[in-house]
Amino acid sequence: MPALGCCVDATVSPPLGYAFSSDSSLPTPEFFSSGVPPMTNAAAGHSHWSPDLSSALYRVDGWGAPYFSVNSSGDISVRPHGTDTLPHQEIDLLKVAKKAADPKHLGGLGLQMPLVVRFPDILKNRLETLQSAFDMAVRSRGYEAHYQGVYPVKCNQDRFVVEDIVKFGSPYRFGLEAGSKPELLLAMNCLSKGSADALLVCNGFKDTEYISLALIARKLLLNTVIVLEQEEELDLVIDISRKMAVRPVIGLRAKLRTKHSGHFGSTSGEKGKFGLTTTQILRVVKKLEGSGMLDCLQLLHFHIGSQIPTTELLADGVGEATQIYSELVRLGAGMKFIDIGGGLGIDYDGSKSSDSDVSVAYGIEEYASAVVQAVQFVCDRKGVKHPVICSESGRAIVSHHSIMIFEAVSASTTNVSPQLSSGGLQSLAETLNEDARADYRNLSAAAVRGEYDTCLLYSDQLKQRCVEQFKDGSLDIEQLAAVDSICDLVSKAIGVSDPVRAYHVNLSVFTSIPDFWAFGQLFPIVPIHRLDEKPTMRGILSDLTCDSDGKVDKFIGGESSLPLHDLGSNGGDGGRYYLGMFLGGAYEEALGGLHNLFGGPSVVRVLQSDSPHSFAVTRSVPGPSCADVLRAMQFEPELMFETLKHRAEESFDQEEEIEDKGLAFESLISGLAQSFHNMPYLVAPSSCCFTAATAKGGSYYYYNEDNAADCATAEDEIWSYCTA
Repeated sequence: MPALGCCVDATVSPPLGYAFSSDSSLPTPEFFSSGVPPMTNAAAGHSHWSPDLSSALYRVDGWGAPYFSVNSSGDISVRPHGTDTLPHQEIDLLKVAKKAADPKHLGGLGLQMPLVVRFPDILKNRLETLQSAFDMAVRSRGYEAHYQGVYPVKCNQDRFVVEDIVKFGSPYRFGLEAGSKPELLLAMNCLSKGSADALLVCNGFKDTEYISLALIARKLLLNTVIVLEQEEELDLVIDISRKMAVRPVIGLRAKLRTKHSGHFGSTSGEKGKFGLTTTQILRVVKKLEGSGMLDCLQLLHFHIGSQIPTTELLADGVGEATQIYSELVRLGAGMKFIDIGGGLGIDYDGSKSSDSDVSVAYGIEEYASAVVQAVQFVCDRKGVKHPVICSESGRAIVSHHSIMIFEAVSASTTNVSPQLSSGGLQSLAETLNEDARADYRNLSAAAVRGEYDTCLLYSDQLKQRCVEQFKDGSLDIEQLAAVDSICDLVSKAIGVSDPVRAYHVNLSVFTSIPDFWAFGQLFPIVPIHRLDEKPTMRGILSDLTCDSDGKVDKFIGGESSLPLHDLGSNGGDGGRYYLGMFLGGAYEEALGGLHNLFGGPSVVRVLQSDSPHSFAVTRSVPGPSCADVLRAMQFEPELMFETLKHRAEESFDQEEEIEDKGLAFESLISGLAQSFHNMPYLVAPSSCCFTAATAKGGSYYYYNEDNAADCATAEDEIWSYCTA
């Protein structure tokens, strides 16, 4: 970094009319002789870097345990079986990314980034950990019923995720929860292969068709419970069940007074969106009794809110709900189940804090113990038989199993010093007005005296005066850039410049991290490799969309930037810099939109195996193509292609200087067809299906079949480009 005097004077004689000093260049203040002040983050102060330091810097051991760590190679390592993972079973995430992204002719899958990597082994471990925690709490307290969970499919409706949960949960009678008609249909389908005792909990607002579907599920011998969210739904249930000759199992959702004050607590309390008040509950009981169906009321459901911060709040809510459950037993209802809803939180930042929406101050075992104890205490006091405990812990089950991998393709560069000769500086000085000249003169004098606060004052004034001159046309853009560079270098030398770069990532925040855009939900974001190197930069992430909100500028730990590596030194990984967003397996995929027509990511399903790299890709799906997202907006890509093909024919008919016009035309059209089949995201130049060639009259693009083979869709289908 140049010394401060050099920043101002550029090591040349002062321009005409400037009386800085008798010396032709300003002295270098000793304070700045070492250049820019060091990074002010956790990466600073370590002459030798290590993977352990990166793990601490990015808090991997906090939010990642027991599934993620940093290995000795400096890559993120996945432990698919949690604490039971053996050393040889760990999976290097960088190797998974390379397997997915490498071209097919190099042994890869030829998938385009961004990429979601699913680990069903983690999904299985999360479900078993939850079940084990409740089983232990039940045994240790002598609880006289059992726990059986249900997975709320709204958290992630992906077919293979839901099917895995049903398969893994079958020994534990694990069921599903649906909140809409299509969710009910998929739950009915998946549970047809699950445990006969698994619950199918039907939540959400209901109409005649929804209730009819739920009763059909009952006829299909699925253990279906229709949960009343509104009082008027009861009339429909009674009427339709009689017409269909089906004896329903009914639950009701209670509005509790207990709620938490965080963002996720808005669905609870007396003014919550869902549920019945105590007055409405009593009317439901009376109506069921009058209809001879009070025995059908078997389940009480409630929801305090997602991300419940403490077990104290949890126990308070569960205790209140159990009081209602006990009263329903006293009134003659055939109660069997208490469904505590969601709320089992995820520690997104590793802080184990109760004062944050992105953390919780407990683990799964503490959660289960608090629930069982609270239910048991009230039931024993009331002399009520212990109910089966259900939970809808979707976020806790699916968050860890899915990782979003994406590339940083470039980064904003810092301004460089102006390349001005002595004559150039003199010309610039002659162009400045008198006030600007005075600012420049005062800036230089302050630098000589070492008055750095004063330097900043005059630097800001100089820049503003020059901007005004540029606006009125008396400065050209090169001169304005020179002044900007001088002022920026002054700020850097003093140590007050913004060291944060914008890293441009091959991603849409609106599609892949919608919760961050919508309400600031934070997720751990970490480079998945190069963690044996010290990150020397700080950056925010800027996405591909043409939208100022398309950026990630808040990170776990209260940080407004992320320690990152210089993109100029990526040689060991083929020039690519991969980042991973973790704990995003719940909600993000279903909530993502199509802003700027960027569709969803590619997806791979990875199982731990005994192969040399400890993993096997059992399924790979390219992300939605340009044609797919266009169809979502009511366009017809096949007709669009024909229109463009016809336009190309007309254009080529007018060209006279292209040699081998037929080949050039067919190559262009085939490349155009492939563009419809590719994903909307950026591709590396080597993967582009268009390749430039030179013709007599200029350049045209031809279709590169080798590259097309690597970027084709799952069906390797390419539209016909041949002329009739």
